[in-house]
Amino acid sequence: MTSGPTPLRKIVGETGKSTHSRLLDAATARFKAQGMGASLAEIARDAGAYPNQVTHHFGSKEALFVEAACREMLYVAREAEIAAAAVNTDESYTEALIRAVVGAPGLSLFIEALALTRRRADLAPQVQRTFERLHAEGDRAYSATAQSQGWKAPDAAVSARRFWTVALGIGLRAASGETTEALRAEMLLLLRRETR
Repeated sequence: MTSGPTPLRKIVGETGKSTHSRLLDAATARFKAQGMGASLAEIARDAGAYPNQVTHHFGSKEALFVEAACREMLYVAREAEIAAAAVNTDESYTEALIRAVVGAPGLSLFIEALALTRRRADLAPQVQRTFERLHAEGDRAYSATAQSQGWKAPDAAVSARRFWTVALGIGLRAASGETTEALRAEMLLLLRRETR
């Protein structure tokens, strides 16, 4: 049995997904380097696309920024979970998470996206969905690691929410010029206090 040619609609859909992904990749790199000062023309050029394709896929520069920041935050969380899964104590799990998150450019982008949603309430649902995923994935990852290691784990859902709340607060402080190491140490101290 031979298959016929690929329908044009499928080809166009795959091209659209590819363009969307390339635009997000290019935007993330530009936003990390330049913040909201990055131009749509630069982002489109980096992605091998036209500026009107940015507005076609995202609607606005702000919407592109929020989507890029949310995606990058989820990547940071995934990398943190991978690093933390390789340890063998509850405290070293927390330390691995902190090392991966505090100072990560994705955390800073996400904080900027949060601030942007104050002016653009229409973009808030995507940030809210990202929080929900951070909490759910953090809960899942910690529960699985605690179970496999035989740790007596506190409420994993509360731990995940606490972790991300403190991480965002510490991330805001990074703009004050404090060193990443000092901020990591403070975050560890704050999380230890909360569990006692």
